[in-house]
Amino acid sequence: MKKPPVSGVDSGSPITILSISPSAEDHAALTAIFERSERILSGVSKYNLHPCATVKSAMGALSQVQIPVVVTERDLGTNSWRDVLQNVLLLPDPPILIVTSRLADDYLWAEALNLGVYDVLAKPFDALEVIRVVGAAWRHWADRVRTPQLMVGTTAA
Repeated sequence: MKKPPVSGVDSGSPITILSISPSAEDHAALTAIFERSERILSGVSKYNLHPCATVKSAMGALSQVQIPVVVTERDLGTNSWRDVLQNVLLLPDPPILIVTSRLADDYLWAEALNLGVYDVLAKPFDALEVIRVVGAAWRHWADRVRTPQLMVGTTAA
């Protein structure tokens, strides 16, 4: 599978975030948080939020451009965050996945983190927590993409 173009690897370029939720209110809340953070916090990165309502539309977007961070609602109609996780793990340099939920209980946290989700954000969103978690997720992804993978079983000559 050919890698799509990369978004947001350079420190000066905007960070693109894919938001998956059937709720327009979720997309609006995240957009407002990122817009406010750019105005209030000096030196903060610019954010481009790409909203998708379904897993299918999200995977279509991810096949077009390499997006570093995906923020997904826990429940997505007939799908869930687990379906998103399964799909993104098939991508080259998969994005970092963050799950959101009004019911961010201990069970969800434990299950999501054990299966490979980066973090869980409770709703309603706390603006500083969203900026902190998304920023840390982006840095984690960028470090992983920039660091060459060592080949297992090779030896130095």
